[in-house]
Amino acid sequence: MSESEPKKIVTIAETVSVKKLSDVLHVPVSAVITELMKNGIIATINEEIDFDTASVIASDLGFDTKPEEAELEGKITLENLPEILAAEQSGEEPLAPRAPVVTILGHVDHGKTTLLDTIRKTNVAVGEAGGITQRISAYQVKKHGKMITFIDTPGHEAFSGMRKRGMSIADIAILVVSAEDGVRPQTKEVIEFIKEKKIPVIVAINKIDKPEAKPDRVKQELAEYGILFEDWGGDVICNYVSAKNNINIDKLLDSILLVAEVEDFRANQKRDGLAVVLESNLDPQKGPVATVLIRTGTLKVGQDIIAGGTFGRIRRIEDFAGRNLAAALPSVPATIFGFNEPPAVNDIVQVVSSKALARLKSQEQGDHTSLKKIRSEEDENVKRFRIIIKADVQGSVEALEQILSGVGNEEIVLEEISSGVGAITESDVKLAESAGAMILGFNVEPTAVAKRMAENAHVDIETFNIIYKLVEAVKGHMSALLPPETIRTDFGRLSVLAVFKTGKRDMIVGGRVSEGKIVRGSLLEIKRDDEIIGNGAMGNLQRNKENADEVGQGNECGVVFDGSMKIQVGDTLICYKEEEKRRSL
Repeated sequence: MSESEPKKIVTIAETVSVKKLSDVLHVPVSAVITELMKNGIIATINEEIDFDTASVIASDLGFDTKPEEAELEGKITLENLPEILAAEQSGEEPLAPRAPVVTILGHVDHGKTTLLDTIRKTNVAVGEAGGITQRISAYQVKKHGKMITFIDTPGHEAFSGMRKRGMSIADIAILVVSAEDGVRPQTKEVIEFIKEKKIPVIVAINKIDKPEAKPDRVKQELAEYGILFEDWGGDVICNYVSAKNNINIDKLLDSILLVAEVEDFRANQKRDGLAVVLESNLDPQKGPVATVLIRTGTLKVGQDIIAGGTFGRIRRIEDFAGRNLAAALPSVPATIFGFNEPPAVNDIVQVVSSKALARLKSQEQGDHTSLKKIRSEEDENVKRFRIIIKADVQGSVEALEQILSGVGNEEIVLEEISSGVGAITESDVKLAESAGAMILGFNVEPTAVAKRMAENAHVDIETFNIIYKLVEAVKGHMSALLPPETIRTDFGRLSVLAVFKTGKRDMIVGGRVSEGKIVRGSLLEIKRDDEIIGNGAMGNLQRNKENADEVGQGNECGVVFDGSMKIQVGDTLICYKEEEKRRSL
């Protein structure tokens, strides 16, 4: 093949036999085996090799490769999501009613946060509110048997942030204006944006119970900016409220339901879910957590998902009150567990095939591993035990990850380099070799090729079929890396009364046991003027010029001291022993 001629692209499965690869490439089996041997891999004609290895061999033989599964579908962004939703509304698929999504906007200090809090506290059913935290930026209330979803756009956010977050996903905007202050600069910005996007708006004139309240003046000011109320010949609903004292909040909710009825918000529940990430974080116990709003379709536990540059499988879904959900429908705010890392705010969560997700994981494995290594170098005082997990099913992987997440302490941490479903392959061995990791298999075994590679590369592979045995093995390996615990036992003290001999590295001294006992072969500390000034070991112990194993309190004895420090009359020798004990997690 000439350099100018493009390489032929061949399609290869996740695993392929040496014979099948030779057929796909249209080259002799011997050529494939030779290339494998050049790469340090010994494989027979019928043995399976993984996609990554097959790709290297194919490249060496002049081919480019692509995975057998379909390419990962185009990622949806916040910018092109409206087009998808608009197309859905005009399509032929049956659409079901959904709850309106409401955001509350207005000038700083006009009562947005207080209004949200009042709605939440007084309209969320008893028992539900306890699960809500300040972290959750979306929740639902029920009025007349119908749900309303509220999205909280923090007041300290810049207005551009509101556009991307609150306003981009809201069906209805509530414009809060203080009855005391009237229209303020931020109020004007909100009005301009509402008019630009043609979002249905409800005005809530707040602080109506204040002595300085002038609602008619506020309505006049709003009219000057194009907000015309129903009683003035327009179509905007106005409510006089007091968020602080819960005045007319019910009427405001009725107004929302009225607008929702007119607008008739609908979505396709039967399609795979599309959701907007409202916020995300890395929980020390639960791992990456994302709070999302379902815009259309249904998200279900067990689905493979991507969001921006992150991916994963949905392990659990919780509603805004922390209750488990099997599925989340359109307009539902939900918390999703199962991402490989926290997705970015405004990323779109979408469902992908398991094969596409596996390929994405493989493509990003190198960068992910590098990131792990960088993190490992952040604190040289903390030891790392790195593992790669392979299991028979995803549920087993998740169970192991959850249990192992609690293993470790401030001296040693467990680092999962990678996890996956299926047999242990040569790619796993290569990754383990480069990362210095152990491979743990649960109900799976290494392929013959991977096993030989591991032996040559000195990569440890351990397989189990009982979870607790795998966990105990990990704890054992990690415990072995901990420095042993030194346990000291003090026996007694000797008051030095005489020095009989002084050598270069030893001395013979005599004295009386003032406390406890003196034991042959012990370690010794020299105490002078209430300070420890040196230490050494006992070479011999005598009483009445005869060797003794130990001498008790009140008796006199002679001690051979091995050490460089010189003992003086009046010193105290502290007799003790030290034992090293293996620690466990």
